[in-house]
Amino acid sequence: MAFPVANAGRIVDEKFLINHTSPPFQWEDNVTSVHIDALPSAMSTARLKLVPACEQFTHELREYTVENRAHLQPWEPLRAESFFETESVRRRLSMMAHNNDSGVAVHLLLIAPGTGEMVGDCNFTNIVRGPFQACHLGFSLAKRFEGQGLMREALTSAITYIFDEIRLHRIMANFRPENARGERLLKRLGFEREGLARSYLRINGVWADHVLTSLINQTPER
Repeated sequence: MAFPVANAGRIVDEKFLINHTSPPFQWEDNVTSVHIDALPSAMSTARLKLVPACEQFTHELREYTVENRAHLQPWEPLRAESFFETESVRRRLSMMAHNNDSGVAVHLLLIAPGTGEMVGDCNFTNIVRGPFQACHLGFSLAKRFEGQGLMREALTSAITYIFDEIRLHRIMANFRPENARGERLLKRLGFEREGLARSYLRINGVWADHVLTSLINQTPER
């Protein structure tokens, strides 16, 4: 999901943004694969609840999507009007819940405990096991909640879960070069630049370059 220079928006979670899902990938080898048996009902931070995406949050996600439409559009694929309709939102949440259950992704909604309002999301998608043990990270934050450290707070907790419980080795996050806010956040979280992909994704109707970064799990293997 990626950010404009002055506004926090979305750092690109490429496969999910374009296709909304990705098929399971299986390696034909004897490397141990850790299945996601069950996500916790919620993970709590000081100011947020990170809740697995499901149809229960159709209203909250639609309100979030509509309110932040102009805020996020420069950093996402072009959206048809139907994307913002209630039934379309419900179907996306159903697919995210399916991905969570099948172990190919971890889709989390950021909920403010006091109001129940959705303030953002983070998605760990394209989970590949075998010798790779990696995923892509994408996230977005509502414009009204920028500048409060909420996304760093949420991602610190979510990344710990991905590394310690899901036991992935690498998390990859890609952003547009002009996305200074997103770059600063990823650096604070420990992500390191690995390269530049030219004309990487078609964002807002234009093929855009993206900086490639990753974070490596430093926890000794169990």
